Amino acid sequence: MTNKMIVRRLVFLGLTLVGVTVLQAQRDGIPAKITWGEELREPAKTFISKTVSAGPWGFNILRLRQGNVLNGDQVFLERYDDRLRLKKSQKIDLRYRNKKREFEDVVKIGGQLYLFTSFNNQVKKKNYLFYQKVSHRLMPSKDIVKIGEIDTRNKYREGDFDLVLSRDSSKVLIYNQLPYQKNEPERFSLRVFDDQLNEIWTRDITLPYNDDVFEIEEYRIDKEGNVYLLGVIYQERNRLQRRGQPTYGYTVLAYLNGGTETQEYRIELGEKFITDLTFRVGNDGDLVCSGFYSDRGTVSIKGTYFLRMNAKTKEIYNVNYKAFDLDFLTLNMTQGQRRRAERNEKSGNENRAPELYRFSLDDLIMRTDGGAVLVAEQYYVYEQSFYSYWNNATRVNYYYHYNDILVINIKPTGEIEWASRIPKRQETVNDGGYYSSYAMATVRDRFYFIFNDNPRNFDGRAQSGNRRVQLNYNGRFSVVSLAEVKIDGSVRIMPLFTNRDADVITRPKICQQSGSKHMLVYGERGRNFRFADLSFE
Repeated sequence: MTNKMIVRRLVFLGLTLVGVTVLQAQRDGIPAKITWGEELREPAKTFISKTVSAGPWGFNILRLRQGNVLNGDQVFLERYDDRLRLKKSQKIDLRYRNKKREFEDVVKIGGQLYLFTSFNNQVKKKNYLFYQKVSHRLMPSKDIVKIGEIDTRNKYREGDFDLVLSRDSSKVLIYNQLPYQKNEPERFSLRVFDDQLNEIWTRDITLPYNDDVFEIEEYRIDKEGNVYLLGVIYQERNRLQRRGQPTYGYTVLAYLNGGTETQEYRIELGEKFITDLTFRVGNDGDLVCSGFYSDRGTVSIKGTYFLRMNAKTKEIYNVNYKAFDLDFLTLNMTQGQRRRAERNEKSGNENRAPELYRFSLDDLIMRTDGGAVLVAEQYYVYEQSFYSYWNNATRVNYYYHYNDILVINIKPTGEIEWASRIPKRQETVNDGGYYSSYAMATVRDRFYFIFNDNPRNFDGRAQSGNRRVQLNYNGRFSVVSLAEVKIDGSVRIMPLFTNRDADVITRPKICQQSGSKHMLVYGERGRNFRFADLSFE
């Protein structure tokens, strides 16, 4: 939630000069139109951190200037109208009684913007969390309300607060870790509020497992104010596998009825490795779970699964698996790699059969008919160290990989109807993946994804949906691609625009769906930046 660990962006080094003529000729038939706003210039040493809210009226943007130990971060709120014009930029004063508060976040809850800040009182050894309402003129209220506190040991170990909204945004969970001893159960404080930030209930909890064998992965809150924690239980501190069997399991800890009742739901798939799992609370109160499984380990996936659990009886039902077929698994492989994969698949050797590696679950979207859609992206980071004899020092480079996107459609019965794979290859160095990943929009019965791509991945077949992915997007030469996933799972990928067209490079992590048929698009080059409206047919 906090912005303290945000990686500073790299200045864009160049614009694409490759494939512009070809791309211009390929844009007929694209089911979207992009309209760019005016080019603006950002204040020195600032950067846009996130899109706070967006709609037909315009959008609100959070801008930061990273400070130092003495001054801290500087925070700006910006409002743009529906024609993408900057209407107001407001610097937020973080001082209170001549003391500097730490910026935590700006969140829209129940139609109201809230500013969250914290203050570490070293005398009382407590870290306090405050909120202020933010007016339409982007001015925080003078009424500063304390909403939480943490015991701290010193100014360097002050603890963090995190915030989660329910799916319908009617309930708010604010949680934080409490002090505990190593190798003992972790302790947390849970605070539940309505959408006006009136407290409903609060409780300090102690997990039923020691911290060396238990790890929390997700927090959820439902529309009734019940809180759910998804965790992984490891056997005897072994976090991998033993004799080919998984030595860990997933469980959901639930705190119900105002925190007075505790339930635990174990989620298992027999001898299969659950490599990833995410869950939602259905409208009927049951748990809806989906993710990936493997036959051999924790970093690769063979297929996807879906299940429901009755919250009252703990009965698991609607369990379905779908193994990815060979074409799906070998997409983008060379002919030699594909031949080896085919041989390994036919041999029946599970340890050598093809699987996909390092996919991260991004979203589980609940459909109105009771079905669901699972979205994931291949993401991993590796580091490379080398010794420099020039300055007698070791240097480490970090390579950020954001690759293919998976979209999996699940029927209300739990049957997995289809799984689609959007080919994408992005590798950048020492930038935190600043221009990588994707933005997504749901328009009627279709999904749209935009992402930065290498223009030479397109050829004359791109119009019909065929695409050759062999060149990596590395943060320099870019075309923004639009991927369309239809109701039958078919995928079409089209070049939307080049960086030369817009004179900026797009940051997908800032882009956001702003209406039923609209997406807000953001790009920058040096200190110049601009927004665009992407409207779908």
